[in-house]
Amino acid sequence: MKPDLDTVFAALADPTRRQILVMLLEDDMAVTDVADPFEMSLAAISKHLTILTRAGLISQEKRGRVKWCKLEPDAMRDASIWMQSFGQFEAVNLDAFEKFLETELKDDAGL
Repeated sequence: MKPDLDTVFAALADPTRRQILVMLLEDDMAVTDVADPFEMSLAAISKHLTILTRAGLISQEKRGRVKWCKLEPDAMRDASIWMQSFGQFEAVNLDAFEKFLETELKDDAGL
């Protein structure tokens, strides 16, 4: 079953999960190696990995006693196509878009 756009964008909304995806661009990684650079528990990283897996952005497999994570770049295809459908925009800078949304949401909340 193919995850819907809402699931993919929800997974991409978190900076920790985006950083994990960048790390996995290089190569497959063991879960413990994914967790190393972060100042959070292995259980917290596992929750992030579960969200990325449910969104289809990564896959996980057990090799011996070690659980490995692999980037699944095709999972972002639909999200990329959706963003490109707004042809009047240049390539989307997701970090700038996130900052824009934060600013707009704060303004709307009267903060």
